[in-house]
Parts: sequence; C-alpha cells; structure tokens
Amino acid sequence: MSTRQYARLVDEWVSAIGLRRQEYGTHSLRRTKASMIYKATGNLRAVQILLGHTKIENTVRYLGVDIEDALVLAERTEI
Repeated sequence: MSTRQYARLVDEWVSAIGLRRQEYGTHSLRRTKASMIYKATGNLRAVQILLGHTKIENTVRYLGVDIEDALVLAERTEI
C-alpha cells in the first residue's frame, strides 16, 4: 500500500465516523499513538525506536515531553 493510498483510507475512516478530515491525518495519528505509548509506559527509548528517530532529543521534541514529566518518571524509577 502506498503512502497516498493509506492517507485516502484514513480520510475515509475519519469521515465515516463523522470527524473533519482536515483535523485528522496519518501524521496526527502517528503522533497520538506515540504519545499514548509514552504516557502508558514512560519508555522514551521505545518510542524513539518506534518512530525511527536517531536522536533521543528529536523524540523529546516531537512528543513535547515536559521537564516535569521527566522528573515524575525519574522519581517513580527505583534503583
């Protein structure tokens, strides 16, 4: 399936459930999934790998990870 075919399919799905196609697309779904995985697991490295980012800084910027979120995760991690 080509990228364009996939985009058309997403457009059809979004329209079928009554949402505006202009507000949802393949990229917004990709970002949402990555954000949900990060929030559920706190595993930034896993999200980095899933997104194919070479630098963790790009993943942090992409997700909009807040310094406070990072501190909360650090506090939950016991050594």
